[in-house]
Amino acid sequence: MRRRQLLQWLLLGGGLPTRSLLAAPPEFSVVVPRLLSFPRDHGAHPGFRTEWWYITGWLEAGSEPIGFQLTFFRSRTTHDLANPSRFAPHQLLFAHAALARPGERRLRHDQRAARVVRVVRGDPVASFRLDDTHLQLEGWSLRRTADDGYAALVVGEGIRLDLRFDATQPLLLQGEGGFSRKGPQPAQASYYYSRPQLDVSGRIATGGDWLPVRGRAWLDHEWSSQVLDDAAAGWDWIGINLDDGGALMAFRIRARAGEAVRWASARLRTADGRERSFDKDEVRFEALATWRSPHTGTVYPTRLRLLLGSGATALRYEIAPLMDDQELDARRSTGAVYWEGAFTLLADGQRKGRGYLELVGYHRPMKL
Repeated sequence: MRRRQLLQWLLLGGGLPTRSLLAAPPEFSVVVPRLLSFPRDHGAHPGFRTEWWYITGWLEAGSEPIGFQLTFFRSRTTHDLANPSRFAPHQLLFAHAALARPGERRLRHDQRAARVVRVVRGDPVASFRLDDTHLQLEGWSLRRTADDGYAALVVGEGIRLDLRFDATQPLLLQGEGGFSRKGPQPAQASYYYSRPQLDVSGRIATGGDWLPVRGRAWLDHEWSSQVLDDAAAGWDWIGINLDDGGALMAFRIRARAGEAVRWASARLRTADGRERSFDKDEVRFEALATWRSPHTGTVYPTRLRLLLGSGATALRYEIAPLMDDQELDARRSTGAVYWEGAFTLLADGQRKGRGYLELVGYHRPMKL
């Protein structure tokens, strides 16, 4: 077993005495409707089982379009909180980063995973803050700046990011004031907000010299203890910066049996700042074309039709990927294989925006 695999096996609890570690599994915090409070809710929420900070977007290096994503995941484990050992993995951090450059015809990506030893105080290996967005993991970092922007640094294997994100719009609270339903049961919900239309500047590299870039990005921050139930296989999600200055988020939770949908939702911010929500029966994803991964054999619906609303006033879009091969194999960190890629939003053949599509649970049912 390679050293990295051995270390990850150990930090996740492999080979450790389960009697002491699992003697008193913690009770995870429950998502209930409440007002989100900032800047506190920009920070981590370690009482909940799962949390992520997720930035995606489109960059321009000269005339070259490039898709990028950077995600930090925090996971609270079931190990006994009374265990005083600094090696007890109560909290884990994972991170994924990827660049999609069509000229290279493949997705470049890297990943990290580590135990969190210190929560409030910084740690060179892995740490997060409770009062604001400030995460670091083996030299990678994401933090909110004093002027309400963000700064990210990634130095990985064949991928480097040094990016600045400036806010141009207010927060977009998903669901009902940030309380986002994910299924028919009351506990199936998350706290969820987005930051669309972030103005991006900085530089990237994929093995050679740094390239200056500019672009637009979308940030999601979401935390929960139960997003998927046992009947759910995974989800399809989009976050789109519309060309007119608006923003659109939509998702569906797919069932394990066939094409049934467990839940769906969407939220639209128009160019003049008005916001509209779409409920489960008003959000439909339809596959137009599929792509089979040569790496894992998984089939993904990479070209989709999205319909919002009903009747003659329904909004109709098509989703066209920047390139088909945007599958991310994260089995060295979170254990998942999924498709996550840059796409263009079309209506009647005309470009309406650009964003990111996430297709989770097609390789095998997802379990958070």
